[in-house]
Amino acid sequence: MIKEKDIIKIIKNCTIVIMSILYIAIGLKHFLDPDFFLLIMPPYLPFHLELVYISGFFEILFGGFLLFKKYRRISSLGLVVLLIAVFPANIYLHQFPEILNVEKSKTLVRLFFQIPLILIALWHSQENWPKPFSVLCILLFIPTIIYFLSL
Repeated sequence: MIKEKDIIKIIKNCTIVIMSILYIAIGLKHFLDPDFFLLIMPPYLPFHLELVYISGFFEILFGGFLLFKKYRRISSLGLVVLLIAVFPANIYLHQFPEILNVEKSKTLVRLFFQIPLILIALWHSQENWPKPFSVLCILLFIPTIIYFLSL
């Protein structure tokens, strides 16, 4: 008989694989289509292209290492730092949604989805979280993934 704890672990492992794939894909997009990311770079930051490449590199690195249990904690915490570091770009996009020709309401939703991404990355950083936190992260994962896949 499968225990509740085992079900949570299976779901968590699935979310790790999915997030890894998504981080790697987005990281690659930084190199394949840097112009997209350059558009949302706040003007007060220097070295726009370099920052796009650096953030893409770390998305690929942390996304890839997320798959390895040995490196998962540091990778997850690195993703938390990265998600916080790129937040100014999301704020800038919200201030000037016309740069990507999107509705301001959609950019506001995007801002709020950073919180679930950070919580999910934290959840991935350790094997044993209290059950309520794990359930919360599972519940947040579903709409977060649906939202980002719909972009």
